[in-house]
Amino acid sequence: MFIVSIIITVVVATSVLIHYEFLARMSSYLLVWSFSPRYRIVTGVLVALVAHAIEIWLFAFTYYAMIQTGLWGSLQGHVDGSFLDCVYFSFTSYTTLGFGDIYPTAELRFLTGVESLTGLVLITWTASFLYLAMGKEWGK
Repeated sequence: MFIVSIIITVVVATSVLIHYEFLARMSSYLLVWSFSPRYRIVTGVLVALVAHAIEIWLFAFTYYAMIQTGLWGSLQGHVDGSFLDCVYFSFTSYTTLGFGDIYPTAELRFLTGVESLTGLVLITWTASFLYLAMGKEWGK
């Protein structure tokens, strides 16, 4: 379980750093771009979606790698063991949608819970960022 905790910590820290970098760079670029406010906000939303997708794929890769070792559980349900099953499961976990057609076993359950919490926090961070950006743009 100690190794799983380290893996989870590294993946979460990497996701937070990725998200921070995307938001920080987007913030500085949105201030200097000469686009209309509408295009700056739309660009911000699209860039944020790219950041979330990268983070989801990072978790999916982690699921896949952990499953391939055979040490920390597997995904059960409607799965064929492919990497795309891990991507789909990661999307539903990160967004806290959780259809329930695929579920983790053993230590993978901890990664799933932490991914849901991480997704919730990072999605909220994005919403706050975009809210503040829209307030600046629409207040002009």
